[in-house]
Amino acid sequence: MTTTTTAHRRNTQLSDTACRAAKPTDKPYNLSDQRGLYLRVMPTGGKLWRWNFRFHGKQKTISFGTYPDVPLALARERHDAARKLLAADQDPMAERKAAHAARAAAAENTFERVARQWFGRWKLSRTPRHAEYVIRRLETDAFPIIGNLPVSEIPASAFRDLIQQIDRRGASDVAKRVLGTCGQVMRYAVAHDLAPRNTAADIKPADILAPRNKSNHARVDAKELPDLLRAIDRYNGRLRTRLAMQLMALTFVRTGELIGARWEEFDLDAARWVIPADRMKMRTPHVVPLSRQALAVLADVQQLTRDSPLLFSNDRDHRRPMSNNAILAALNAMGYKGRMTGHGFRGVASTLLHEQGWPHEHIELQLAHQERDEVSAAYNHALYLPQRATMMQAWADFLDVQRADNVVQLARAA
Repeated sequence: MTTTTTAHRRNTQLSDTACRAAKPTDKPYNLSDQRGLYLRVMPTGGKLWRWNFRFHGKQKTISFGTYPDVPLALARERHDAARKLLAADQDPMAERKAAHAARAAAAENTFERVARQWFGRWKLSRTPRHAEYVIRRLETDAFPIIGNLPVSEIPASAFRDLIQQIDRRGASDVAKRVLGTCGQVMRYAVAHDLAPRNTAADIKPADILAPRNKSNHARVDAKELPDLLRAIDRYNGRLRTRLAMQLMALTFVRTGELIGARWEEFDLDAARWVIPADRMKMRTPHVVPLSRQALAVLADVQQLTRDSPLLFSNDRDHRRPMSNNAILAALNAMGYKGRMTGHGFRGVASTLLHEQGWPHEHIELQLAHQERDEVSAAYNHALYLPQRATMMQAWADFLDVQRADNVVQLARAA
């Protein structure tokens, strides 16, 4: 080892006690450990682990950190690793710089950054509409959770937790599609030497997501929605049943809430339907903002109801609502048996509104899922009404687009 500019205080081997006890003087001094490792004590009180060595005839000094942040045992480990590199004719300082550069590159290659690189190439062979849908889904669901993680270090468990979180809000279809997109991003990362392996491929939705109960809550997916809406419009059965299905698609209330609707619950001038607490599952009032399209359907319903207080009365007894199975029977007759139910409209709306980026709490309130405590029960049903009215109008406009166009088009949330 080359002699340093200040003499070492001789000591065959340091101890933690000696390191702690070392006091600063007006000049720097060194406390020697074994095999050339030494602790340099600075006048300011700082204590630096160092080692002087020669590589290809050139004198160099490498630092292993500061004491006590780097304790004696760790400094010795780093020193031993550096000595092994030198013995193998490798420059320990060059190896350290390469390692630092690799860590810096990994930190820069976050999931969001790599995903946007992938998207820039992937979207070239896709329609703008579909491309917008995919990047919006990543921005809404994936980036806030795993966007800052380096792709080289994302464990499979991170993707598992991500899709489980999405699934818990009732959007299992979105969860599966997000996982599929994440898998494509990670495959791109592997292909460009940004990650050692595609950890998203280790996760299969069937392994961690509960299967959908198709017999009770079957619903079509986004691609099938346009055909369903057109089939409802063409339904040649009972007119009142067709109007009920149209209104259900627009409002996505529960079947019992729809068929039990009474005209006294509606304020058509204010474009609002207030379902009373005794008809709600949560036993609190529920406000349904009415879109222009919903008001148009209600105008058609008014032509049929005459003096009945019910919107959808029973054919045999106008004092009673239509059968709870009327909508299901109509869907079965249209060819959707086992594929769609009245409850399915709620699942479709929840999935697509989440994909479009509408706030989760607004969607949950509109679905009447929001928990209410005893104190706030009288007020929570009116939360976010202006925002929910905007969302419901956007939903109705979206359904109009579906009727006219068989390609799924997602509007951005405001």
